Amino acid sequence: MSEEIDPIAIAIQTEKDGINFYEKAAEKTTHPFGKKMFLSFIEDEKRHLKILEQISRELNVPFDTEYSPRKRIKTIFEKVSNEVTEHIVPTADETEAIAVALEIENEGYTFYKEQAAQHSQYSEIFDRLAKEESEHIFVLQNLLNYLNDTGHWFMYGEHQMVDGG
Repeated sequence: MSEEIDPIAIAIQTEKDGINFYEKAAEKTTHPFGKKMFLSFIEDEKRHLKILEQISRELNVPFDTEYSPRKRIKTIFEKVSNEVTEHIVPTADETEAIAVALEIENEGYTFYKEQAAQHSQYSEIFDRLAKEESEHIFVLQNLLNYLNDTGHWFMYGEHQMVDGG
């Protein structure tokens, strides 16, 4: 008989791994927006970790329903775009880090949605974590699109990345 895997323990380790990845990515990234974006994601992953650790101790965990990673990234983007007057070409390592981060966030999203469906007592929390991961996916995909085809992408001028329009 196989032992049931604790979804909270897996989620905690996943968030710790995410923090570690984003710390390394932020250290290596020279592009100001990329660095600040990775640092912002570290803060989000730390929030997720704290929530999951509280759940593992069976505490009541309130969510700030107004919090949005995308809104925070918009603020960072606007600040950096005002500071940077020239386009800085990312290194291959930076582009690769964003692609890897996109994979990690997609896996996290899928995991949280599956856990929400399987564990009704935590479904609201897992759904909220999935929503935040989906916002990371949106930001990362838009940034990757921008870096891969800057000439046809209007991130700086139109703020399409964060406004969704």
